[in-house]
Amino acid sequence: MKDEILTIKNVKKFFTTPQGVVRAVDGVSLSVKKGETFGLIGESGSGKSTLAYVVAGIYIPTQGSIYFNKQDIGKGYRKRSKYLKKEIRIIFQDPGSSLNPRRNIKQIIELPVKVHNTFKNNHKNQRVEELLEMVELPINYLYKYPQELGGGEKQMVAIARAIATEPSLVILDEPTSALDVSIQAKIIKILMDLQRRNNLTYLFITHDLSLMRNIASRVAIMYLGKVCEVANTSEFFKKPLHPYTQMLLSSIPVLTKEEELLKPQKIVPVGEIPSPVNVPPGCSFHFRCSKKMDICSQKDPEMVEISKTHIVRCHLYKKID
Repeated sequence: MKDEILTIKNVKKFFTTPQGVVRAVDGVSLSVKKGETFGLIGESGSGKSTLAYVVAGIYIPTQGSIYFNKQDIGKGYRKRSKYLKKEIRIIFQDPGSSLNPRRNIKQIIELPVKVHNTFKNNHKNQRVEELLEMVELPINYLYKYPQELGGGEKQMVAIARAIATEPSLVILDEPTSALDVSIQAKIIKILMDLQRRNNLTYLFITHDLSLMRNIASRVAIMYLGKVCEVANTSEFFKKPLHPYTQMLLSSIPVLTKEEELLKPQKIVPVGEIPSPVNVPPGCSFHFRCSKKMDICSQKDPEMVEISKTHIVRCHLYKKID
């Protein structure tokens, strides 16, 4: 589609370990539209962060293609251009480990401003102050060091550093999961304000389904390196199709009986999550699925288009040729 900023086609990322080959990302295909917040959800070990690092250029894909603004960026990752480093930015889960403790806040934010020349009329200091203001931190924080800040404040600095290059796509790798609940809402508000102000596109990785319900326009579910289901957020929560998606949604904690009625029927998972080193044949979810059929243990299902906005990878749904 013309408005796609990121297209991922059959991307794989494998790691060789003493125990065997870990198929962290195993044939993922997705597209992200300009200006949207695309939610990528999954349990720990599902491969969502690995996929984010492949898109960001931190990992080299084992196989597959990645297109940014229709430009193939899946090749020559070791020589990723300055333009791509400017346009695609990532905000990590742990702000403490992503900030250099030997640099003060001014130096941390100033570096990408200087490298990518995103200031006008040599007013570099003014640009740094504007960025700090955008993330709602006072100017007197410029000469503080990361170890002097709280977790939420460190993440605000990381956000300011990410948007300093005036990017088009920002990858958010669980940016609030390491923070206190009291600060999470503020971080989300800042991110949404920045998106509107700067026309940013977000690829938002998380395991928090409730968060995605409120901020994402579309959602994809990952399980053991593969995408199970992709849909518009409203449709995803109203009519989940994949048994794994139904299991996740039925486990969301609620406070009222009215909220409980909106959830799918409670599905109790059986079995354990298989090892990514020894993924079972067929559908990787069949060991835990209450709706499994004989074919599920024999053949890996293909993606089936239920509608123009909803696709699912499950043998319960037939592909129409």
